[in-house]
Amino acid sequence: MQNKPLSYQRTLVLLKPDTVQRGLMGEIISRFEKKGLKIVAMKFLKATEEQAKAHYYWSDEEKLKSGTRTLESYKKRGIELNMDPIKIAEDVQRRLVRFMLAGPVLVMVIEGAHAIDHVRKLVGHGSPLDADVGTIRGDYTIDSYVLADEADRAARNLIHASSSVEEAERELAVWFKEDEIYDYRLAIEDILYSTEWEENR
Repeated sequence: MQNKPLSYQRTLVLLKPDTVQRGLMGEIISRFEKKGLKIVAMKFLKATEEQAKAHYYWSDEEKLKSGTRTLESYKKRGIELNMDPIKIAEDVQRRLVRFMLAGPVLVMVIEGAHAIDHVRKLVGHGSPLDADVGTIRGDYTIDSYVLADEADRAARNLIHASSSVEEAERELAVWFKEDEIYDYRLAIEDILYSTEWEENR
């Protein structure tokens, strides 16, 4: 990514089997393109179990954070769970891997200034019930963690997006080789990032 602003980033976006089955791929992709983000790689595939497990790999620290978030989510709804957060996270991992293998997925590398934060804002909260109207999850699905837990399944929240630079780097390596990611220029990049078009009017 030569001659790009320091804030320029790559992130992984994965459209899950529910997005594919509901015919929402084009609608969701257009959200990113309209924002001014650039797709630099894309694959439509059926994930292997190895890929799904590598994608949803969490360290013990990440498991603790995930499980703790789950407990806090229940507490906000007046439900107290006396469970080990790490075991909760491992159960979530199992469900996520199972869901990833349920059908084809679309994986993309998206690039742009502050790409990780912009994509996460467009995607919305992990639980569609808590996602704001105007976000992808808030607009296109009605699931919740509570519903998912009752059915022993992953929340059908349409999409995954990397949450940090470190996570993006790890996840990109699961799905793409470096030579599968293309460096090209879009016409809109001059409008978004350059001052030349102002000076040459």
